[in-house]
Amino acid sequence: MSRAMTNRLVCLGDSFTEGVGDEDPSSPNGVRGWADRVAGRLAANHQDFRYANLAIRGKLLGQVLAEQLEPALALDPDLVTFYAGGNDLMRPKVDIDALIDDYDAAVGKVVATGARVVLFTGVDGVEDALFRKIRGRVAIYNEHVRGIAARHGALLVDMWAMRRLRDRRLWAPDRLHLNSLGHNEIAIAVLDVLGEPHKLTPAELGPRPLLSPQARRTENLQWGKEHAVPWIKRRLRGESSGDTLAPKRPTMEPYA
Repeated sequence: MSRAMTNRLVCLGDSFTEGVGDEDPSSPNGVRGWADRVAGRLAANHQDFRYANLAIRGKLLGQVLAEQLEPALALDPDLVTFYAGGNDLMRPKVDIDALIDDYDAAVGKVVATGARVVLFTGVDGVEDALFRKIRGRVAIYNEHVRGIAARHGALLVDMWAMRRLRDRRLWAPDRLHLNSLGHNEIAIAVLDVLGEPHKLTPAELGPRPLLSPQARRTENLQWGKEHAVPWIKRRLRGESSGDTLAPKRPTMEPYA
């Protein structure tokens, strides 16, 4: 299969695309993530490659569209990755149909420029007590995203079908973000859907460890204290973890 020219990549979205969970003090905003991994491979495969990442943690879909879409188009990309809406789905109330109408229009606007677009479905959280409660919402969102991809000829990374992502060993301690192993899985999936050669390999995890009910309760209580309670407090105060952050890579630059 011949590969399309890919010289100017822009990534839009929230913490997933910023790279939260894949901590790296040497990277902008202190995180690396799947998008940086993809950019590194594309830089090796394509001459004069440039990359920008406008994603900021905590952003709702409407904020991503309002704050990132026009700046992204102004960078004249030929490839755009676009994931948003996960933070909306975790809110007490959400109008998924209204979200998707805006998302659909935004994807159409990007596609109209001639750029290729990569979209993502949400992960299946069936094995996690927290995410299982919003599984139905995510499934509805995913069906809409599949429809958007089909209508606009966008590429799709179907994370819902990536059963390995159910393994807690691919997730950061906060259970909301992928760790370095998980981000590597997404980088592989994106490069594969683009048809780009690479040497990334999935982690060899082996059998999952078995936890006793008591150990699991202790683990859940510790998680609640360290991660769930602070997250709830921020929501009650109307704060976001990304309120004081700027995009990690706001301009088109060579990836290094």
